[in-house]
Amino acid sequence: MAEDSDPYARPSDPAKRISKAMTDGPDRAPARAMLKAVGFTDEDLARPLIGVATEWIETMPCNFNQRELAQWVKEGVRAAGGTPMEFNTVSVSDGVTMGVEGMRASLVSREVIADSIELVARGHHFDGMVVVVGCDKTIPAGAMALARLDIPGLVFYNGSIAPGRFKGRDVTIQDVFEAVGAHAVGSVSSSELHDLEDVACPGAGACGGQFTANTMATALDFLGISPAGLNGIPALAPEKRDAATRVGELVMQLVRDDVRPSHVITRESLENAIAAIAATAGSTNGVLHLLAIAHELGLELSIDDFDRVSHRTPVVASLKPGGEYVATDMYDAGGVALVARELIKRELLHADCMNVDGRSLAEIAASAQETSGQKVVVDVSTPIKEHGGIAIARGNLAPEGCVIKLAGHGRMYHRGPAKVYDSEEACFAAVKERRIEAGDVVVIRYEGPAGGPGMREMLHVTAALIGEGLGDSVALMTDGRFSGATHGFMAGHVAPEAAHRGPIAALQDGDMVVFDVENRELRVELSDDELAARLEDWTEPPARYTSGVFAKYAALVSSASQGAITQPS
Repeated sequence: MAEDSDPYARPSDPAKRISKAMTDGPDRAPARAMLKAVGFTDEDLARPLIGVATEWIETMPCNFNQRELAQWVKEGVRAAGGTPMEFNTVSVSDGVTMGVEGMRASLVSREVIADSIELVARGHHFDGMVVVVGCDKTIPAGAMALARLDIPGLVFYNGSIAPGRFKGRDVTIQDVFEAVGAHAVGSVSSSELHDLEDVACPGAGACGGQFTANTMATALDFLGISPAGLNGIPALAPEKRDAATRVGELVMQLVRDDVRPSHVITRESLENAIAAIAATAGSTNGVLHLLAIAHELGLELSIDDFDRVSHRTPVVASLKPGGEYVATDMYDAGGVALVARELIKRELLHADCMNVDGRSLAEIAASAQETSGQKVVVDVSTPIKEHGGIAIARGNLAPEGCVIKLAGHGRMYHRGPAKVYDSEEACFAAVKERRIEAGDVVVIRYEGPAGGPGMREMLHVTAALIGEGLGDSVALMTDGRFSGATHGFMAGHVAPEAAHRGPIAALQDGDMVVFDVENRELRVELSDDELAARLEDWTEPPARYTSGVFAKYAALVSSASQGAITQPS
């Protein structure tokens, strides 16, 4: 047979740096036979193979448009000379599971999603990847997987939900949670609550305020691993389809140029992402997630970096839950590039950091197009607050640190008696029975990464407190987390957690607890000897789960101060 008629002599694309081991040559005929059964051709398999990951699921609106967007990403990949291979993984809705046992699965899902993306990508030798993300944990999970694999790729957010309309005003899921508390005290009727739930979430897309999803989408813009400006396009905006096609084209450029996540995500770009969270008064969950992303690349980052960067960064965007506007308003105003523009004026960003779209952050900021009369982003010379929305505190209750949420209130000090609960459910029952009083410090423990397990968010409780009118008069501390929709005087991520014999385990009802933000301290007014004696008498509670994914997670998960990552012991 002549050499030029040999089907295996045909050269493949030089950009098939990884996938050629799976698809090229006569020895790989069985693999190609399997792939041809799916519909791929010799021409397809001679091109770079691009994984297109989604977390589409019917349990929430947050990821509901991903299958449609994936088709347009794939069109972009094909047009640019690649062969896309779509796959999906799991997702867990924070909003749907909030306040019930299922919420324990949320943070656990971050690890499962990252692991499953890694498995598919390594197993099938992708040359590059686009991860389409939506709800809270899928966004950091996508970035973690890309960083771990370090193959050319990017993360593309499927976009924010539009606000609902209720009684002439914009509403979000935050309003529904807070209305539950108002309903409990009789200030909202059952019919009003039902009418609100009918309209609060009008379609596909992730929760609309600067809650965790939009916080992380903003952070990934500043981190550089998402193409600047495309994350901010709302989920159902017509231009989202064109953005998805552009993403598919862009990943092929990254593959051909061999631009990897480690070229984009650096110590400096991580500080830019922290600044983005601070300047938009974003979710405290950003602390866990950026620590986890840094870990995947072996980059040094600690909780103290969040305090340092947040303290120097003013709040320049008025976004819910602490401000007035939602993510679609930010997009209409000109996008998060406006935030970058304002921070660069004070040299608060590493402006030379690169984005996967090939531009520096300085170039992205300079290209920002502000809508005349917009009120979402203010000039940095007259900020909404001089310091960002996160503080890191220590003290005898949090030797390894905790995260204090400052957004949405001006309080810097609180001293009050502890009301101690060993689960979120026990605390919510006390709130509903109106056993929480003004001045109290509400303590929820055994909800940490290992003790929960899964470090549930306390929005069910915090929103009910707001709804009952106690938001400005109580403080809350937990070894669990807070939702991005939470606002009030809160200390979360308290470490060590109660299940690991942290000092929070020693608290008793009536102990005087002090939040002192100025001095970065969370303490109980007990002597060291008394605290030590109580911990000496402490008995470890039985594990909530002894088998399955929760038990595995509890055995492997690190402290919240390290990002609640899972790693071999």
